[in-house]
Amino acid sequence: MNRSTRIHQALSDTFSPEYLEVIDESEQHRGHAGFQEGGESHFRVIIRAPSFADMSRIARHRAVHKALGADLVSEIHALALDISG
Repeated sequence: MNRSTRIHQALSDTFSPEYLEVIDESEQHRGHAGFQEGGESHFRVIIRAPSFADMSRIARHRAVHKALGADLVSEIHALALDISG
């Protein structure tokens, strides 16, 4: 299972979002630090879930990182998050 799918699955399972999009932006970073041939190194996640409504911005980011787990997060060079409740 590729990283995009793993990210999508982990966030879906944890937050049951109303909207979730996982975008691999790796190709935009070709030649930059952390770029990996074949992609799967730089991601943008857009997620909308009611469970985020009462959380601060920092709490939302921490919740997403926790849902992904340390192993998956360590495989990703960059993760841009657009989170709302």
